Amino acid sequence: MLNLYVAPSSASSRKARAWLKEHNIAFKERNINSKPLNSDEVKDILRLTENGSEDIISTRSNIFKKLNLDMENLSISQLIDLVVKYPDLIKRPILFDDHRLEVGFNEEEIRRFLPREVREAELKALEAKIS
Repeated sequence: MLNLYVAPSSASSRKARAWLKEHNIAFKERNINSKPLNSDEVKDILRLTENGSEDIISTRSNIFKKLNLDMENLSISQLIDLVVKYPDLIKRPILFDDHRLEVGFNEEEIRRFLPREVREAELKALEAKIS
């Protein structure tokens, strides 16, 4: 099952939700402000990242600036505790399944959550259009 973690105030979250609905992709949505992640859930997301905390931490968020965090000197357990305590540290939306993770909304990147047969059909249609 595809999971979509959002914040209601996030325009990117609204775009991701609309895109998934438009493409008839089933997903489970969760507002991480009203139902924050626990430490195991944060670890699960971190396991799917390519660049660790850099992929999911919003260094432009007000809370990041207010806490004056030095990411280089935080242990993983300290980072996880902070994310649990301050959900606004997380970039949104976060879209993931058991094997893939997409942070933020990027129309090209989110397409990898389309079923393979849909992606292949779209590619063939594009190739036919070009030739």
